[in-house]
Amino acid sequence: MTISAHIDIRTADPQILGYPESIFLNAKVVTVDAAFSIAEAVAIRDGKFLSIGTTREIQALAGPNTVTTDLQGATILPGLIDTHAHVEYAGRLNLFVDFAGITTVAKALERIAEHATRTPQGKWIRGNPWHPVSQLVEKRFLTREELDRAAPDHPICLPIGHFTLANSLALSMANVTRDTPDPEGGIIHRDDDGEPNGTLEEAAEDLVHNMLPDWTPEERADQMRTAMAYFNSFGITSAISAAVDPATLRAHQRLRDQGLATLRISAMYAPTGGINPSLEVEDWELLLSRIGFSSDFGDEWLSYSGVKLQIDGGMTLRTAAMREGYPDDPDYRGTIVIDPPKFNALVAAANRYGWRVGVHAVGDAAIDTVLDAFELASNERSILDRRFIVIHGSLMQKDQMERAKRLGVRVDAQSSFLWEKAATVSKYLGRATAERAFPMRTMIDVMGLDAVAQGTDFPFNPLNPFVNMFIMVTRKDINGEIYGSREAISREEAIRLYTSSASRYSFSERRTGSIEAGKLADMVVLSDDIMEVPDEKLKEISVTRTIVGGKTVHEFAPSPGATRRF
Repeated sequence: MTISAHIDIRTADPQILGYPESIFLNAKVVTVDAAFSIAEAVAIRDGKFLSIGTTREIQALAGPNTVTTDLQGATILPGLIDTHAHVEYAGRLNLFVDFAGITTVAKALERIAEHATRTPQGKWIRGNPWHPVSQLVEKRFLTREELDRAAPDHPICLPIGHFTLANSLALSMANVTRDTPDPEGGIIHRDDDGEPNGTLEEAAEDLVHNMLPDWTPEERADQMRTAMAYFNSFGITSAISAAVDPATLRAHQRLRDQGLATLRISAMYAPTGGINPSLEVEDWELLLSRIGFSSDFGDEWLSYSGVKLQIDGGMTLRTAAMREGYPDDPDYRGTIVIDPPKFNALVAAANRYGWRVGVHAVGDAAIDTVLDAFELASNERSILDRRFIVIHGSLMQKDQMERAKRLGVRVDAQSSFLWEKAATVSKYLGRATAERAFPMRTMIDVMGLDAVAQGTDFPFNPLNPFVNMFIMVTRKDINGEIYGSREAISREEAIRLYTSSASRYSFSERRTGSIEAGKLADMVVLSDDIMEVPDEKLKEISVTRTIVGGKTVHEFAPSPGATRRF
């Protein structure tokens, strides 16, 4: 390349000269390319990987203004991708009651009462999602009366995931009384006298949630920046945001437009604000017909992956829809939250207007219902090669995997549910069912690695991807108990489920998911060699640097003796 004599190479744009803006040397670069190649160094220019090779090869590319970093043998992975997380919640962790580490009803109530002392009277007390049934020694929800005693002058809304706990003041503000009928797809739980007991299930949650004061656009944007930084701290550079309502999407767009985004987002859109549209089918179809765009519209920072729907509850809450009855009640088979004929019509309408559909489905009966709907929709407009999604697929059976493969359907799972909740699954559904939960070995063998990926369903599970990889590789829960050892997978497979396989969810495999020339320069530097540490150390790996688009968005040097947050 000929350089004009009047260009000062000390200050010239690297794009003009052709040299890298930055290089990282003396590393173990796990590229996660097709061959799972290992390199030593990378060069970055214009937000993309320019070259990958040996330290000598990459060092030779440097120009006078190239920023050189010697990683002294540290391991590099491609930027990690969480394929199912409620991103915005990470920006609110410090605003709500935090139940992390709480193990008794008394301590939970104490935490709520403490929060009330610093909350103006009459203002809402809200909680970060938690899981009292597995978390508390009493293995139960808090009652309305207990919440009333903890904070008598504040309305309380404590989401659990498919359930919300509310006190008397919150129920009164929402006009929920003994005479209030259960909404379609929801249950107002009641005491022996017929009075609401404070537990609201599925669509009934909205009775209280709709009373919550909205965030301002500025508050949402600030929360989103905080959330993105939190994700970056775990090496996550892209996420499928699990159920994005219009207001949340505007917050994402605001950061993107201002150049402040540090996490690539592909949204599973909830255009009505909820994942169980209360609209009639005709109104749902009219809404989709008027939006004017569909799946995969967007760019490398913000796009739409599809629309999200829901068909059942959860295996950790005794509401997963099952083919067989529950062990303690053979006549009970879980909860289907929407009539299948209406569900079929909602899926068909979305497909008709170019939307890929992802459906929350946990139990095997729920998965049957979803695959039925997908097949009916495909008869009208083929869904092959469009990557419709079974979200969770927690208790998927082999015959369903084979059917999903024929339809071109992918599964995006979250083995992290086993970390703190495996014993609860065993309690509700039996040990044998807990052993086959999140059957990653079988999924990969039947469907192929590219049709499966992993996320966390944060904040309902820890966001830490290395804890999740530890679970996939060892099948151990937080207490070290093994559930379903035959479903364990290799480290390489676990890494691919967070990178190359995960990128396919949003049709981004040509841009992200591996460290290859021409792809976006998203990568993470680790505290330890993920390919060599003992299995028990996988969960203790931390992130020392996260790079998105060639820019460092997180940097941390652990101090001696520091402990890793899970």
